[in-house]
Amino acid sequence: MKALCWQGPDRVAVERVPDPRIVNAQDVIVRVRQSMTCGSDLHLISGRFPDMQPGDVLGHEFVGEVVEVGSEVRRHAVGDRVVVCSVVACGRCWYCRQGLPSCCDNGNTNPEIAELAWSAVPAGCFGHSHALGGFAGSHAEYVRVPYADHGAFRVPDELSDDRAVFASDAAPAGWLGAELGDVRPGDVVAIWGCGAVGQLAARAAVLRGADRVICVDLVEDRLALAEREIGVETLHCARVDAGAELRERTGGRGADVCVEAVGMAPPRAGTRGGRLRHGADEPGGVREAVHACRKGGTVVVLGVFAGYVDGFPLGAVLHKGLTVRGARQHGQRHIPEVLDRMRRDELRPEYLATHRFSLDDGPRGYDLFRDRTEGCVRVVFTPDGR
Repeated sequence: MKALCWQGPDRVAVERVPDPRIVNAQDVIVRVRQSMTCGSDLHLISGRFPDMQPGDVLGHEFVGEVVEVGSEVRRHAVGDRVVVCSVVACGRCWYCRQGLPSCCDNGNTNPEIAELAWSAVPAGCFGHSHALGGFAGSHAEYVRVPYADHGAFRVPDELSDDRAVFASDAAPAGWLGAELGDVRPGDVVAIWGCGAVGQLAARAAVLRGADRVICVDLVEDRLALAEREIGVETLHCARVDAGAELRERTGGRGADVCVEAVGMAPPRAGTRGGRLRHGADEPGGVREAVHACRKGGTVVVLGVFAGYVDGFPLGAVLHKGLTVRGARQHGQRHIPEVLDRMRRDELRPEYLATHRFSLDDGPRGYDLFRDRTEGCVRVVFTPDGR
């Protein structure tokens, strides 16, 4: 089959790779109908995340059709249209039973790599580095889905693929941001980053009753999109001091909840190969969120970081009495609710899929996505080009 593969730092190409097969009795094979880019893919492509290997198949957000099932699969049958959680988790370990599937003990097949990187073993992830299991990703014609009864969800007939594909990762991630922030009616919520996850976190905050949601970004067209589609306030952080403006708009207190949905900063000019050294992440958005949050408020880190950070304002966290929370999305917990809200038209994220390409044009799609040209927010790929 054809698949979009990582060849080395800043190099991707469509290659022929072996078709996936059933390995364990709980697997299904899914024929991909749509897959989608994510900002975290850019860190992998640039070589800034540990343990990528040439030939790794990229992509972790997808919707498709079940074409083969393992002997122990109970919830799915051939022909089912499913959206698959990007997180690979078993559904049975202590963490999964606590509703923390991205912390699963069994979903990562390379625990020794993760232990070295983070002193713990998180769940696996499709289309990611071998530190998260090295599972072949969704930018392909077919994908093997482990623990399918726990990680694949049947898509309601009335939902289009265009909408359902966002339930794989971006929408559950945004929902988690509002949940970790314990957003309540009357809250003021500030969100750094107007990519898909940031905008879906904003929508989740609105649905949870936030009084005001303020999105912060550098990209004019993304701010305009968030304002038009979600009805939130916006701040262009290159034109105003975001922290000062947030205090001005909140009577001097700051936001009740600050959500960072940016992650690792773009590579600095002059760094070798356009990449930062391994482990040196730059948490500019996190720093701003900490300083902009009111005393006793909550800062939520949704953006992807690979290693250590420098310059974290721990003193401000202590003396302001802040709660800081972060996690990879717990999709197995949130996808059923996300799909239901999509079905009821409360969540309509398909406007974020600004560009569409065939899988054969994957390298071009990622160039557009990386450079944020032509108003690009997310790119959707279809294997057959339709």
